[in-house]
This record gives sequence, C-alpha cells and structure tokens, in this order.
Amino acid sequence: MILSDKTIHCMMQNQRLVITPIDEEQIQPASVDIRLGNTFSIVEDSTDGVIDLEQEITYKRMKSDTYILLPGQFVLATTREYIKLPDNLTAFVEGRSSLGRMGLFIQNAGWVDPGFEGEITLELFNANRCAIKLHAGRRVGQLVFAQMDEAALHPYRGKYQGQKGATGSRVYLDQEITKKNSVG
Repeated sequence: MILSDKTIHCMMQNQRLVITPIDEEQIQPASVDIRLGNTFSIVEDSTDGVIDLEQEITYKRMKSDTYILLPGQFVLATTREYIKLPDNLTAFVEGRSSLGRMGLFIQNAGWVDPGFEGEITLELFNANRCAIKLHAGRRVGQLVFAQMDEAALHPYRGKYQGQKGATGSRVYLDQEITKKNSVG
C-alpha cells in the first residue's frame, strides 16, 4: 500500500517516520519531495585505470552549494534530508521527469530498505551535450513510501546505515562478509 499525504503527516507527527529538515510543501499527495544536498563525491582515478570491486575505491569529496556536471560525467550527491524508516515501511526513490528531460539522470538503487537511517546517496549522470549546473536545495526527486504487511524480520542495519554526505561504494565489504561466512 502506497502512503498518502495524510498518513505521511501522521507518521511524522508521532515520530514513526523521520524526515529532517522538511518543509510542508515537500509533502505531495503520495510522496515527499527530496532536495539536493551540498556534498558531492567523484571516483578518484586509479593508476591502472581499472576499478576493482574487491578493493576499496577512493573518492574525492567536496562540499559546495553548486556543482557543474559536465557532459558524460558521473557524480555522487546526497539528499538534504536525513530519513529514518520504521521496520515496516520501505521507500522508492524516483527522479523528477522534468530533470530527466534535460538529460540529468538521477540514478540509485531506487529502493530504501525498512529500518534504514541516513541521507540518501544519489548517482547523477549528465547525458546531455551541455554542462548542467546543480544547486543545493533544488528538488531532484521524491520518496514514495509503501507499508509492508508486517515488520521486517531483519530490518536494514547494513554498511550504509547512518550515512551522511555523498557516500561512495562499500561493495568491497561484501567480500569480507563472504569470507567471514565461509570460514565459520
């Protein structure tokens, strides 16, 4: 079941759903608008030009109220909002079609697990031939909330829990978890 604005308001009032900071006009009939934060991260060049999924990837992180996204460039960004989902609620992250029509693709896993807490890292890609100037505070997407039939047996407590800022990939940690599980 997709949550309505009335249910979103109620859950926020009793602190079952936390979204901060938030303005009243961000709450839409069936979603909450999310805004671009002010931290950006780009993958640092490697000496051999290869990203190895088994190794930690280094990122250059910057804080700015504007960022020029060049044609064909990829950057991690963050939401201004910090969210905390209860164990029986999930969210979908959707980009705004008006930005997609300009060639700005707001990619991400698209799914926020029940129990997640933190800022949402967004993957931005400029598919246009022109640079796109990004401004912190601009609406870039929306969260659509879905009520689960019951609380998750294992709510999210993973490697991105509590993240703030444009957080780089931690996929290399998957290898450590696999090794740990196969040793026991």
